[in-house]
Amino acid sequence: MFWEAKNESIRIGDTDMNYVSFGKGNDTLVMLPGLGDGLTTVKGMAIPMAVTYRMYAKDYKVYVFSRKNNLEEGYSTRNMASDQAEAMKALGINKAKVLGISQGGMIAQYLAIDYPELVEKLVLAVTSSKQNERIQSVVRKWMLLAEQKDHKNLMIDIAENSYSERYLKKYRLLYPILGRVGKPKDYDRFLIQAKSCINHNSYLELDKISCPTLVIGGGCDRIVGGDASGELADKIKMCELYIYNRLGHAAYEEAKDFNSRVLEYLSK
Repeated sequence: MFWEAKNESIRIGDTDMNYVSFGKGNDTLVMLPGLGDGLTTVKGMAIPMAVTYRMYAKDYKVYVFSRKNNLEEGYSTRNMASDQAEAMKALGINKAKVLGISQGGMIAQYLAIDYPELVEKLVLAVTSSKQNERIQSVVRKWMLLAEQKDHKNLMIDIAENSYSERYLKKYRLLYPILGRVGKPKDYDRFLIQAKSCINHNSYLELDKISCPTLVIGGGCDRIVGGDASGELADKIKMCELYIYNRLGHAAYEEAKDFNSRVLEYLSK
């Protein structure tokens, strides 16, 4: 009923990494979520993930990975890609199509650069190849709110910078309860992952990505900026670019055709 959805984990070094799997397809799709993983991992989310991404379940065995559970200070997006490659190899995933969203897209860039044999096709959504003033400003504010343990205003600022005004008109009704929902026991994981975002810089190595790539961006992205997707696409050799001109960072949630667009590209 739920596309064989499973909650699982795999050992990585001295810790483990949570992931969910679902789907019955012959191809493999690896999905890497964004910075929200620093607040809530995919642990226990197999059924919700399978329902959300059920469109992929027929053609793919889908794996959605969190970062490993114990993150050391200075853990970078390149380190995350290395651990991701280790997890894939341990699971017998020798080649996969990879969808990276936001920070997951930063990790996916290094996965394709450093482990090209593992990546058959790549989709990079609402992400960036390097830091810019917009990323620095927004993410540093989130880090300050996290250090202050101000969960309500952290979640509000994430929402305000992610979604379109049309979506926010409905979402703002939930703001009064945001301080009580999904609050982690501490913010260490989030802060380490946030630092990796503001230090990420794969720009000069993007020409090493050898697989076909689709870059999807939001023209009104208030987190990575509206130009970040174009910068990526210009540097990757076999690349297509699509921009949702009226959407922002949450285009992957708001655009009704996002998943069908990804599926169409991956099936070419």
